[in-house]
Amino acid sequence: MDTNAVAPRPLAAGSPKHRAWQRLWADRTAQLALVVLGLLMLAIALGPWLYGGSPSAIDFSRAFQPPGAAHPLGTNDLGQDQLARLLLGGRISLAVGLAATLIGISLGVGIGAVAGFYGGWLDTILMRLTDLFLALPQLPLVLLVVYLFGDPVRRALGPERGIFLLVVGVIGGLNWMAVARLVRAGFLSLKQRTFVQAAIALGSSPWGIIKTHLLPNILGPVIVAATLGVGNALLAESTLSFLGVGFPPDVPTWGRMLYDAQNYIERAPYLVLAPGLAIFLTVLCINTLGDRLRDSLDPTSR
Repeated sequence: MDTNAVAPRPLAAGSPKHRAWQRLWADRTAQLALVVLGLLMLAIALGPWLYGGSPSAIDFSRAFQPPGAAHPLGTNDLGQDQLARLLLGGRISLAVGLAATLIGISLGVGIGAVAGFYGGWLDTILMRLTDLFLALPQLPLVLLVVYLFGDPVRRALGPERGIFLLVVGVIGGLNWMAVARLVRAGFLSLKQRTFVQAAIALGSSPWGIIKTHLLPNILGPVIVAATLGVGNALLAESTLSFLGVGFPPDVPTWGRMLYDAQNYIERAPYLVLAPGLAIFLTVLCINTLGDRLRDSLDPTSR
């Protein structure tokens, strides 16, 4: 047994992080957003098993049935149960949002850390690359990439897995720039602090300094950026599916459900309300939590 190992210490009652979490949990708006988001996540996780309806069964005899006891959210033009499709589509939409955000945050932290810690010509190259990506029009570029590489990826990896990886990669690969600038600015500021200079003087490795002294001190802003990034990625996936270049028609994402329902707004408005409300509530709750978390982690806020 290693007697020199140091066990992680819980947050002290008067520490800044402890006070930040206290401010967050005491915020009524954050509490409401957390409850609504938790209910949505619970419904998406358990709903397909508890509800039992088929999201893919086609029955033209029950097409355009309004919400009722048999079908709480009605049926679409193919007679498919909207509630079953909404619950399954939520899993796919949120999986895309979380995976794309993870890619974007990882790229942003890595590029920002290297640029901020090493500086010099490496910082110049990475920041000019960041400026280049910031100058690119994101939506047209995403549409172009999906249009050009969609069919080859589908043939190579399958229609569902291929388009999932392509959409996640494109959305995540175009949403790392803000995080990179944020991390770089934090590293440039922290490098001048006494504890970092002392670690350098004692011969600590660059990775050890980054992991032990720099990254923990910028974790708060990165967490906030991640929460906001999930909502942005969810909206991007919904936009792609709504434009018809995202997932195939048999994969019921929330954006795809809106795309399929656009021609029946007057005849069956309930086809639009359910997925639109799901996207609205999810993005609103995630962005609200990110905004409140940013305020709670701000040392100047009260």
